[in-house]
Amino acid sequence: MRFATAEIDGEEFCGLLDRQRFHPVDGGDLRELLSSGELAGAGRRARSRAGVPLESVRLRAPLQPPTIRDFVAFEEHVEGVARAVSGTGVAPEWYLAPTFYFTNPHAVTGPFDEVARPPGCRVLDFELEVAAVVGRTGRDLTPEQAREHIAGYTVLNDWSARDLQSTEMKVGLGPAKGKDFASTLGPCLVTADELEPYRDSDGFLRLQMRVSVNGEEIGRDLLSNMGWPFEDLVSYASRGAEIRPGDVLGSGTCGNGGCLAELWGRPDRADPPALEPGDVVEMTVEGIGTIRNRVTEGTEPPPVRRAAPRPRDRS
Repeated sequence: MRFATAEIDGEEFCGLLDRQRFHPVDGGDLRELLSSGELAGAGRRARSRAGVPLESVRLRAPLQPPTIRDFVAFEEHVEGVARAVSGTGVAPEWYLAPTFYFTNPHAVTGPFDEVARPPGCRVLDFELEVAAVVGRTGRDLTPEQAREHIAGYTVLNDWSARDLQSTEMKVGLGPAKGKDFASTLGPCLVTADELEPYRDSDGFLRLQMRVSVNGEEIGRDLLSNMGWPFEDLVSYASRGAEIRPGDVLGSGTCGNGGCLAELWGRPDRADPPALEPGDVVEMTVEGIGTIRNRVTEGTEPPPVRRAAPRPRDRS
């Protein structure tokens, strides 16, 4: 099944997408349906109703997640960005476990929304990903158990302000204003069973991923090139911590042009320019769908003063 959130006459409804029609469901929004365990039942009931033409609604983000963990599971992406930033290779520690960071769940944008360039940014980038959505509460899960906790998948664009990110990460903490301004989800949540036919013999989902800017293809990869399958990501996230319905776990950016920063380190092609207002970024993932966002100009930020020198008195 495919679940989406749509705006109809100024109101938002969770619903089932079926043959170019949107069928509103009962029982609340998508996150509430996941928490109650009633997602499949609500979808079956909704399918029996007439619904409305999909072109008459505006699709929003499928859900507003309580948390977003974004992993970095593609070796080729890590390799390309490391080469562009520092001229080095993949850190040996990357191979030990699937690393992630938390990003802002309050900055989720819809699949066809405009996205403003964040204040102070002049080097804006996209990041093509797939995200798993948690359907059941769990803790300290094995990968086999974790598979049963994945409700479905959606497309994720983890937008990045590369200039801001580069500066703030030198402090040694992690991305902040370089990442927290926008994460696009959509166009729908595809339930996990729908994508099982794409699973390969190694347990990875073999889905084609593509991204273009202003109609020109920039990157193309397979989701199965992840270093770990999603079950391992969910299992690791649950280690000593609780995952809950609606939590979003991103795959990390795919390789082969999944973001511009990866390409900036390649000597065999001209550097693609950073995104500018007016640029349209389109991402398509096989079996899930397409998101399309136009970049707009952001606001000018107020100045940030330097840290004040302090005498370090103790009394």
